[in-house]
Amino acid sequence: MEQETKISAVAITLNEGPVIEGFIKSLHFVDEIIIVDSYSTDDTVSLASQFDKVKVVERAFDNFSEQKNFAIAQASNDWILFFDPDEEITEALANEIQNVLKNPKAVAYSVKRQLHFMGKRIKYSGFQTDWVVRVFKKEHGRYNGNLVHETLDVNGTIGKLKARLPHHTYKSLDDYTGKLHRYSTLQARMLYKRGKKPNLYHFLFRPWYRFWHQYLLRLGILDGKEGFILAYINAFSVFKRYVNLWLLYRKIN
Repeated sequence: MEQETKISAVAITLNEGPVIEGFIKSLHFVDEIIIVDSYSTDDTVSLASQFDKVKVVERAFDNFSEQKNFAIAQASNDWILFFDPDEEITEALANEIQNVLKNPKAVAYSVKRQLHFMGKRIKYSGFQTDWVVRVFKKEHGRYNGNLVHETLDVNGTIGKLKARLPHHTYKSLDDYTGKLHRYSTLQARMLYKRGKKPNLYHFLFRPWYRFWHQYLLRLGILDGKEGFILAYINAFSVFKRYVNLWLLYRKIN
């Protein structure tokens, strides 16, 4: 008789009230759900806590890698699902995960994300190769220590799932730009720790390059006005990163 694979789903949250219930319901097939919340000021914790399978742990946010590695450590099963609350776990994806884990051929599995921005599916703008590891064995995966844009270091073979993962990252323009500015702050801290000092090249060329690289070389122009807006916002976030880095040096001096 085939032994049932026990699965833990983990996620980190901050003010995910509008999506948390749907996110948890989409994980109906797992055995436990661990939510590590960074002291949300909305109803994220109360909404998540009403589900039987859910365990909520509140922890002050320091950086993405530490928060995610802490969340992994709370899981009690060997197989981990680590999705973001704004990612849509479709029935096709849920079924594929369950089938693959009955007889896994790898220690981790990646899935291709499909970005939805301002109500439109973004097909280009650099997101056409957006593969992310979302299923892995606990002892084989750990986040790499980056404060932001962290990736999962996997010790072993990584397979690919066929189903796609819709990513609804856009709530409002202010929310999206605010998220990128928070990332810029953390990236500035990483550069500061490495002793990187900003100059005119970083303020002028790097944002300019990011815009044209995303808009033309990565075919953002084919995504219409949404592609232009994405390229502009990301270019400005690069500028903001180096402003934040410059301000860190100003505080020291």
